Amino acid sequence: MSRISIIFVLGLSVLLVVASGFSCSDNSESPIPGNSDAIIYTYNVVNTYPHDRTAFTQGLVFEDDVLYEGTGQYGYSTLRRVELETGDILQIRELSEQFFGEGITIYGDEIIQLTWQSNIGFVYDKESFELLQEFNYSTEGWGITHDGTRLIMSDGTSTLHFLDPQTFEEIGQLEVLDNDTPIARLNELEYIQGEIYANVWQEDWVVRIAPQTGQVVGWIELRGLLTAEDRSEPVDVLNGIAYDANTDRLFVTGKLWPKLFEIELISPP
Repeated sequence: MSRISIIFVLGLSVLLVVASGFSCSDNSESPIPGNSDAIIYTYNVVNTYPHDRTAFTQGLVFEDDVLYEGTGQYGYSTLRRVELETGDILQIRELSEQFFGEGITIYGDEIIQLTWQSNIGFVYDKESFELLQEFNYSTEGWGITHDGTRLIMSDGTSTLHFLDPQTFEEIGQLEVLDNDTPIARLNELEYIQGEIYANVWQEDWVVRIAPQTGQVVGWIELRGLLTAEDRSEPVDVLNGIAYDANTDRLFVTGKLWPKLFEIELISPP
């Protein structure tokens, strides 16, 4: 794709973001099925940190006091190491213009990054960002995390895919249901204390999933994180979940958001 074409596509994307950003899902209806038995959580903001407003956030991971971020858009996709407190980019690797970057996860000493419709994933050295290998998958690539032994991948449907972390072969699938209702548009993933957390694309909701059964055990309502001032420039949807296992901190952000939030969950009374 030529640079002129890329600029045109990005410009069109920004126009679409403007259209969606100012009406972004703060006023959307709840995606929770009427027969749901899952717990509904709200949140309290503990800390707010700067976030690169040009980052089309697709994946987010926190490890050893450092934030790692994967961003998307053709011609603008990156892998980044970011300083949490300042939002400064400490290290960056740009993807080839033919790839639309998607979710990331850290497995051991490696970072794994998906691409959207290219059916190709990348494995990098965590420290140097050197490309170690590529692998293939048959679906679209959206979000990725792991449970310590298996990679867990979303493709925008209600189905999660389990991959072998050495061979990247698919070793299982899991349909995500709230009672008997499939929950589609599963996007960015994070494995937290035995549960899979997933952004639901185009919604200000995160769903909590039992990996043994695929049943939804909780919904987190995240409407209202951004202020009117935050929305004075184009923003896109909520997308990005990271967890600090050492200090039990939960972080969320969105595509083109100016802020990243540390939140605590509030259970219903």
